Amino acid sequence: MALMYGKEKDADYEIDNASHPGFCSFFARLPAKSPDTGTIRLFDRGDYYSVHGPDAHYIASHVYHTNTVIKYLGPGGKSGLASVTLSANSAKTFLREALTTRQLKIEIYVPDAGQGKRATKFKLDKEASPGNLQDVEDMLFGSVDIMSAPVVMAIKVASTPMAPGAPTNARTKTVGIAFADTSTRELGVADFVDNDCFSNTETLVIQLAVKEAIIHTGTTSGTTERDIELKKLKDVLERCNVVITERKPSEFKSGNVADDLMRLLNPSSIPSSSNVDAASALPQLNLPVAPGSLAALIAYLSLLSDPSNHGAYTIRTHDLTQFMRLDASALRALNLTEAGSNVSSNKNTTLFGLLNKCKTAQGSRLLGSWLKQPLVNLHEIRKRQDLVEVFVEDPNTRRAIQDEQLKLLPDMHRICKRFQKSVATLEDVVRVYQAVLKLEGLISSLEHIETTDENKTLIEETYLAKMKEYEESLSNYANMVQETIDLDELENHNFVVKPEYDEELEELAEKLKKTRDELDAEHKRVGRELELELDKKLHLENSQVHGYCFRISKNDQKSISGKKEYIDLATLKNGCYFTTRKLSNLATEYTETTNAYKAKQSKLVGEIVMTAATYTPILEAWNVVIAHLDVIIAFAHVAVNAPEAYVKPTVLEKGSGSLSLKDARHPCLEVQDDVSFIPNDVEMIKNESEFQIITGPNMGGKSTYIRQVGVIALLAQIGCFVPCSEARLPIFDSVLCRVGAGDSQLRGVSTFMAEMLETASILRSATKDSLIIIDELGRGTSTYDGFGLAWAISEHIASEIHAFCVFATHFHELTALDQQISHVKNLHVVAHVSTADSLSQKRDITLLYKVEPGVCDQSFGIHVAELANFPENVVKLAKRKADELEDFNSDRREIDADVPPEVIEEGTKLVEELLQAWVSQTSSSSRDGEDVVMEDSQEELSPEAQLEELKKCVERFRPRIEQNLWAQRVLESLG
Repeated sequence: MALMYGKEKDADYEIDNASHPGFCSFFARLPAKSPDTGTIRLFDRGDYYSVHGPDAHYIASHVYHTNTVIKYLGPGGKSGLASVTLSANSAKTFLREALTTRQLKIEIYVPDAGQGKRATKFKLDKEASPGNLQDVEDMLFGSVDIMSAPVVMAIKVASTPMAPGAPTNARTKTVGIAFADTSTRELGVADFVDNDCFSNTETLVIQLAVKEAIIHTGTTSGTTERDIELKKLKDVLERCNVVITERKPSEFKSGNVADDLMRLLNPSSIPSSSNVDAASALPQLNLPVAPGSLAALIAYLSLLSDPSNHGAYTIRTHDLTQFMRLDASALRALNLTEAGSNVSSNKNTTLFGLLNKCKTAQGSRLLGSWLKQPLVNLHEIRKRQDLVEVFVEDPNTRRAIQDEQLKLLPDMHRICKRFQKSVATLEDVVRVYQAVLKLEGLISSLEHIETTDENKTLIEETYLAKMKEYEESLSNYANMVQETIDLDELENHNFVVKPEYDEELEELAEKLKKTRDELDAEHKRVGRELELELDKKLHLENSQVHGYCFRISKNDQKSISGKKEYIDLATLKNGCYFTTRKLSNLATEYTETTNAYKAKQSKLVGEIVMTAATYTPILEAWNVVIAHLDVIIAFAHVAVNAPEAYVKPTVLEKGSGSLSLKDARHPCLEVQDDVSFIPNDVEMIKNESEFQIITGPNMGGKSTYIRQVGVIALLAQIGCFVPCSEARLPIFDSVLCRVGAGDSQLRGVSTFMAEMLETASILRSATKDSLIIIDELGRGTSTYDGFGLAWAISEHIASEIHAFCVFATHFHELTALDQQISHVKNLHVVAHVSTADSLSQKRDITLLYKVEPGVCDQSFGIHVAELANFPENVVKLAKRKADELEDFNSDRREIDADVPPEVIEEGTKLVEELLQAWVSQTSSSSRDGEDVVMEDSQEELSPEAQLEELKKCVERFRPRIEQNLWAQRVLESLG
């Protein structure tokens, strides 16, 4: 998506000519950027920014969409330093886009001390990347709620020899990961064994919505085992759209990480220990590999350099097994947060957009987290479902909470961050106060909800008990605000302290009022004396230059001429300015009192903000409860307002029972404009129909059918209702997808390689409790190789893994798998083809979008081509070639019919041996019979002679051929 900064006047700022030579020399000496970093450097020039070199061309292309904005500094015209300027607002808009969407890194330089707009030397002031927004958060997101928390992680991989008895070269790959969310000041670690595909690492990246990963650099050769491993890791991270930052291996040493943690962590998050060394009580430091990653992460984020971080962080250990595993392909296939490239973009094209009926920013952030971390704990899933059910059944309470309370609540997390950084204002204090006033109504609404006693207990435990506790604590906060802040001034958007709150402030306020009254009295006196009407002829104004003074028009200037008591100050276009001795003294007194009042106000505001900041822990805890309630109510809203209401699914323990969905629909597709969705039943019974092959025409609904199974499973495990009339399904430990791989040529990965990498990851990480979704596997190579791979992979999943699997394919031959494996079942999407019209000989195809048992009995590719208005001669040629191939394949099917695979394999070898013998015989006969040999040439036997040699070979092999049914049929088909 291109941002329109549109007006090229943003590029019209001129860099002072005098600074060109010095700045060009300085810019040339800057350290080179790594070609893979994707870094943009901006230079702050006061009221605008400049960008230079290759970065200037990037800005010209992606912001202004024209190169005419590029100017060149220094001599030589276009051989000079390319430069573009951006207004402050345009620069901030671009930076937000660069960091959150374009996945770029940012460096902002400011002039060295003492240098102004003509600066020739700059110093690096701020650095930011998609996972680290600390330096620019207030600058870019001060008034904008961040909808997703930026997470950065550091990864260290250690290989150790396996236990005795394993192959000598076999090694275990242990991955240690540290991650940080600087917006919530949370650190986390994970330590686990991974496979060659880094499947567990990919799962963690998805679960945490990681934006940036720090890895150690490899060797220059890139051929060592460690470098090959690093390349695989990079491929996984790139597949997940994670920005990669490389650091030296020495930064991944855990030497001082214990001391660093002791300075960063909140004392309450450190377990009490009888040892003198408190760090030893932290379980995270006892992990084998993660502490090294933690050291690299703390150094990269420079957490210790910001004093506000000291004692503010918490730390946790992330357990992969607590959530459903999702791979990067599942994220795209299920449209969790991004729509497919061929899907029109609107808020309902993604699952996040569809479900995000949240009224708060914190609710939206939590929803994004839940979507990537579906639960596997049955008790927790049912708890969420019961809460959703409460608000489904009580629409009045749901609407009241959404519109009267949640809609008016601020992002408490962002305000708390401002308190922690000591940049909060009185406005932030007031916004929290206004939220606190909503707490009483929120509690009242939840107390009077209409539901069962059991669900009332659940509401009490989940929300009410906590909110009542917060209300009691925050009542003191409300009292403090009411006593200190002038709430009457809020209507004028003035955030000031009540004068009566402080004795000195009250005295200054009285003095200001008295001085103002005296100013008004002097105004009236002079008006009477000069006989000029107040505020029409004689104006009392507070001039920036002269303070309080009088202004009259030039025509009335004669009224003060020659009168010594009136002191002339200036004559401008808008009139004549003058004063009196008394007015001058009053003006001075007013200015001095005002400055004293502002100073006292500022001091009191600082004290009030500091007092308000002490409530941060309560506000953050309340914020979590608000977010949870917001998401649950959003789920209820979506369930009720869908084209057909969602139902509460019956979720069973992992590995138990079957999957049964009645009238299942795809939640995103059914809400699109002009779509009348046709539902389908899905039934997958363990050990009976757990592996299902779906065939049928393109555009017939195969992809939608298999995807909606995955979407419904995910919705059920995040606690949401599902788009069915009835649903029963087990808990899945993972949803793994291989769907529609496109070329990744910029990364040097072909369609076929991409689908093989994704499939390899599935085969390595899937279990019997997984749900596997495969769409059109094997299209990236030849038909025979593709079919062979599709068959082998299907057979392995069905016979070895025993996972639930839906497999959409165009390989009709794959449907024969149900003859070998009992729990493989065939389905097909139904299409109706009309009989041929005697005049046009054209048949119409009607796609019915229904899925029924059995195999699709024909291919519809050419019919679809006709629907796409292919030229008639192309369609005719396609039909003729298809008929020829069908004849060939039908002959082959007759030969293979009812013949065991081992007989076919033996017969194939026999026929190959016969043909090799024939080729050898014809070659030797040709050599024996030649009289004259031309250089580099030889005569060949005539076709008749070659046929005679073939007959001799057949007779020689006939005893063996008669013992193999398949070889007999091959010879019979040749006549």
